[in-house]
Amino acid sequence: MRAVAVSAFGEQPQLMELPQPEPGPGEVLVRLAAAGLNPVDWKLADGMFGDAVPAAFPLVLGSDGAGEVLAIGSGVRRFTIGDAVFGQFQRPKQGGGSYCELAVADEERIAHAARSVTYATSAAVPTAGMTAYNLVEETRIAEGRRVLIVGATGGVGTFVTQLAAGRGAEVIATARPAKAELMRTLGAAETVDHTAGPIADQVLAIHPDGVDVLIDMTSGPTEFAALTRTVRDGGTAVSLIGSADADELTEHNLRGFNFVNRPSPQLLEILAGQVDAGRLTVLVGREVSLEEAPDALAASRTGRAQGKTVLAI
Repeated sequence: MRAVAVSAFGEQPQLMELPQPEPGPGEVLVRLAAAGLNPVDWKLADGMFGDAVPAAFPLVLGSDGAGEVLAIGSGVRRFTIGDAVFGQFQRPKQGGGSYCELAVADEERIAHAARSVTYATSAAVPTAGMTAYNLVEETRIAEGRRVLIVGATGGVGTFVTQLAAGRGAEVIATARPAKAELMRTLGAAETVDHTAGPIADQVLAIHPDGVDVLIDMTSGPTEFAALTRTVRDGGTAVSLIGSADADELTEHNLRGFNFVNRPSPQLLEILAGQVDAGRLTVLVGREVSLEEAPDALAASRTGRAQGKTVLAI
């Protein structure tokens, strides 16, 4: 089968011909139609997680994917051959991922795909969608709360914006002027141009009483600390990239933490239901072929990739 993989950490991803995997007990073999690209994919390829993520090589890249069940291992109860599924396929210890034609997944890491959208759309959901849902849950976003989302136009940010607005929160999203209208259509009450000056100053000029929740996808520790000025007494500040100093935040009477995602098949089912109900819009920036995956990963590394990239397999 065709797959995009690396032969060692730090090596360039390449299109390879690899043996077809076989499902073991509790596993499902899926003929993938699409794979979603996430920054964590190239970070894994570069070996950024060190010994925390043991891997076998060649290591197929990619976590998110969607397709049709081709075979099931013993003990599988939730799926049958022919089911349309989506979820997470990254299995570093086994060298498996989603940038390939055939992938094996633990049945507890996939769910039935939304019926109303394409496989490409479903493949854009798992990691970003579950991250966003857990963020909204863990920051206790509810009706009447004001939420500042920094990095709102990315995959996670667009989902958080929709989910928070859907719970009745007042969402302030960072966005360049060209993306401001899009963010408002997704539920943002206001947008702040992060290129026009310090975000905290802009927010506090409009809302001197601050926000209840800060969700920051992009800022380093210094920038994150500056943004916490926007959070009112007793509020919550969370970083997705490890920039929060919980002790310092506690000293300022803020609840703060560095987010760690907890995926589950139940979350995937909730997200598929929201997509089918029309309550969640999935934004796919572009679709590229499996052969173009190395170039797409290179674009993601620069931080200048526009929208969610999906590999059509």
